[in-house]
Amino acid sequence: MSIPVAPGPGSPLSMVGPDFPFPYDTFREHPAGIGAVPAAAHGTEVAVIGAGLSGVVVAYELLRMGLRPVVYEAEQVGGRMRSAAFDGHPGTVAELGAMRFPPSSTTLYGYVREAGLRTSPFPNPLAPATPETVIDLKGTTVRGRTLNELPAVFRRVARAWKATLEDGAGMSALRDAIRARDPQAIAALWDPLVRRHDDTAFYRFLVDSPHLCSFADRELFGQVGFGTGGWDTDFSNSILEVLRVVATAADEKHRGIDGGAQQLPLRLWSSAPAGTAHWPDGTSLAALHPGGLTRPAATAVRRTHPHHITVTDADGAIATYPAVVHTAPVWLLLNTIRTDESLFGPLHWSAIERTHYMGSSKVFVLVDRPFWRDADPATGRPVMGMTLTDRMPRGTYLLDGPLAGAGAPEDGPAAICLSYTWADDSLRLVPLGAVERMDLMLESLSAIYPHVDIRAHVVAPPLTISWEVERNFMGAFRANLPGHYRYQERLFTHFMQDGFGDGHRGVFLAGDDISWTAGWAEGAVQTALNAVWGVMHHLGGTCAAANPGPGDRFAALAPVRLPDVT
Repeated sequence: MSIPVAPGPGSPLSMVGPDFPFPYDTFREHPAGIGAVPAAAHGTEVAVIGAGLSGVVVAYELLRMGLRPVVYEAEQVGGRMRSAAFDGHPGTVAELGAMRFPPSSTTLYGYVREAGLRTSPFPNPLAPATPETVIDLKGTTVRGRTLNELPAVFRRVARAWKATLEDGAGMSALRDAIRARDPQAIAALWDPLVRRHDDTAFYRFLVDSPHLCSFADRELFGQVGFGTGGWDTDFSNSILEVLRVVATAADEKHRGIDGGAQQLPLRLWSSAPAGTAHWPDGTSLAALHPGGLTRPAATAVRRTHPHHITVTDADGAIATYPAVVHTAPVWLLLNTIRTDESLFGPLHWSAIERTHYMGSSKVFVLVDRPFWRDADPATGRPVMGMTLTDRMPRGTYLLDGPLAGAGAPEDGPAAICLSYTWADDSLRLVPLGAVERMDLMLESLSAIYPHVDIRAHVVAPPLTISWEVERNFMGAFRANLPGHYRYQERLFTHFMQDGFGDGHRGVFLAGDDISWTAGWAEGAVQTALNAVWGVMHHLGGTCAAANPGPGDRFAALAPVRLPDVT
């Protein structure tokens, strides 16, 4: 079996690894394709539950193999890639879900290119695309375009965080190994970190650092962070969650999809994949579904035959399949989808039950133009900037041009994400309606910008979401708590089913909550490709020898398995 040549030491960082360093990007783009099923299986129906990015990618690649995916969806194609237009302003965009994507999401960007989409730099704090960053903490406001323009304490805490990562996790060496795509080197560095830190909370990791030994430094770091914003809402989560993000550059150099992220799953739904087996040229997922619409929500999944699974939908229709891929949040298997207990073993059920989700809220308004670029006559600086604060908004992002779906920046209109909050900060907003949330955020921001009348520029009703109270999501993304590595390892490796009994085979899990990097679209795509390999293998298919799939290389790349008893 030959293995594709891996990028060398000088290659950019990617989200390949560290737990399972399989090169999904080069696998997907290999001229040999990602695998094939026997001709006798062509046209076989496979159920895909959930039409978020992961579900659409699963269906898209199964279609390419000559199978007939049948997609079930409770709401709309896109899942948490949800781009909404403001009332009365078609073409504008409020990214209620995923909105920024690191270049290290190399597999994801392959689909972005295939869909013909363009991207633009996302205006994160202190990013080159951000004209001004304003930090307001404890009633004191500072601003700058770069870290060097901020007071010295910010640079000192940034250096302390970098030193903490170096001393506590050997981050430079780990990133070098990931950049070189050297599985042995990655495992030698990462596996000991898993064994040492599975029980370590993020905040404990900071407390144990000699570089962040004062509460004041940890508080500043938690409220500001360095890259995408504050980290303190993750303080109770496993440090392994954070180390993965940093090691794979998931928090760096973000870009947004021009005109809205939901375009990606929508275009994959309506476009015909190249190189499709069995189906006529031009066949798309939409074409295989009556009226171009998904099936309604799946309401029950049960075993009705030793080698088949039956799905019931919200309309009462019943269909039986040789394989089912569940890509929606796994909690749905516990409450809104009646699921045969026999479909999963006890260890996998415990992993599903122990999955921990983070809540998140956003509040958006549409304004007449990007007025924040106006110069303050007293200082010459922009009148408003991307804002990090300990007040209610926490993070305020200013979006114009292609990211607002409104043309060039000078043309407007533009969008403001008035508030982007997580966990407890999000829960405070749950009882409030959209206008109440907008009023609360505008009042908080007026204390930071007393001479800026943001409300005067608002031209449409606000848009808002709290993902934890969305019936079909119940959270923004999975976030492992200390001690949860074993559960995640079981969920991620579930696509490897040769060792399962017949009663546990045929249902495959995918989605970002199954991945090691939940909350990042790359994880949704990677687990989708795992599930595609699982279905292909289940139906007697194989990968080309020149392009082995994730299951073919699993033994060499498998995540470390921690013992339950030591």
